[in-house]
Amino acid sequence: MTADLFWILLIAIVASLFWQQRRQSELAKNYIVRRCQQTNVQLISIARGSHSFGRPKGPLDIQTRYYFEFSVNGLDCYQGYAVMKGMRIKEIYMPAYPVLEE
Repeated sequence: MTADLFWILLIAIVASLFWQQRRQSELAKNYIVRRCQQTNVQLISIARGSHSFGRPKGPLDIQTRYYFEFSVNGLDCYQGYAVMKGMRIKEIYMPAYPVLEE
């Protein structure tokens, strides 16, 4: 009986962490897409990088780094990253790239 309760609790915790990670991934994608639209570049791909559990001066949060590739003119490719802490964007980095004049 106690073992069953333990397994149910473990499955619930793992499912909760999975759901939180999926939600964080969707929010990160929205932030990255919006930033690419604001800077007038073409988004090529998004990938989840490393993530860690941390608690520096606050609640337990998952901090995840998302890498993305973008292009200015369709021929070149640049790589940036976004850092999510919990459900908030902490940082978005895009390297220097040439700006096309219209």
